[in-house]
Amino acid sequence: MTAEFAVAVPAVLLVLAVCLGGLRLGTERLRLFDAAVLSARLAAVGESPEPPAAAVGATVAERSRSRETVCVVLRREVAVLAVPIPIAATACALAGISP
Repeated sequence: MTAEFAVAVPAVLLVLAVCLGGLRLGTERLRLFDAAVLSARLAAVGESPEPPAAAVGATVAERSRSRETVCVVLRREVAVLAVPIPIAATACALAGISP
């Protein structure tokens, strides 16, 4: 019984760590998307999109304007089980409309 327990506990802990890492990745993705939305709104009214990106540790990878639409892409890396995983979020806003 002890040998089976010694094998099962690390396996269960590894599965738990992977699940928690996935949860953290999802949470960071939501935070990044919220920052991208705010960055797009700021860029649409002519302000810098950097402050919301910096607040979540991201960088503005791309900023584009197409007629009335301003789009912003934020990128950052999240470490899950000591493996850096790149994530990105894109958001667009109508230009010239104040929030």
